[in-house]
Amino acid sequence: MTTMTETKTTQVYQVFIRATPEAIWDAITKPEWTQRYGYRGIAEFDLRPGGSYLARATPEFQAMGMPEVVVTGEVIEADPPRRLVHSWSFNWDELKDEGPTRVTFEITEGDAGVCKLTVTHELENAPLTAAQLAGEIEGAGGGWPFVLSDLKTLLETGESLPG
Repeated sequence: MTTMTETKTTQVYQVFIRATPEAIWDAITKPEWTQRYGYRGIAEFDLRPGGSYLARATPEFQAMGMPEVVVTGEVIEADPPRRLVHSWSFNWDELKDEGPTRVTFEITEGDAGVCKLTVTHELENAPLTAAQLAGEIEGAGGGWPFVLSDLKTLLETGESLPG
């Protein structure tokens, strides 16, 4: 039985990172970066409207029952290194039945080499996905808060968080 709290259908996360917009963009869109933080998935983007997006699970996650391609989507908008919008669909368990959601990354350059990264995830009609991404499902990781914390740590220190 899954117990859930009420989760917002639009989740907005902001993190301030001492890095250039280009470095943050690369960390979001290039597989050699995405496999170094968060859930260590290997993201592949065709960065043009209508292009594909997918994230491959690591062999360790596949051994725990995840499919090789764990998330798929389509690029809606790409304006490097400032804005990326794409659809997002989980491809496992009951989450795959919730259909696509929408993710927007916005990178805003600030003072003294610090940028603000805002991630907006629109999760209408996707309550299980929303709970997963909010870090509310026990044993399923920390969702966006964990991923963004690890991204910030990696870009600022060169090291990922443990785990």
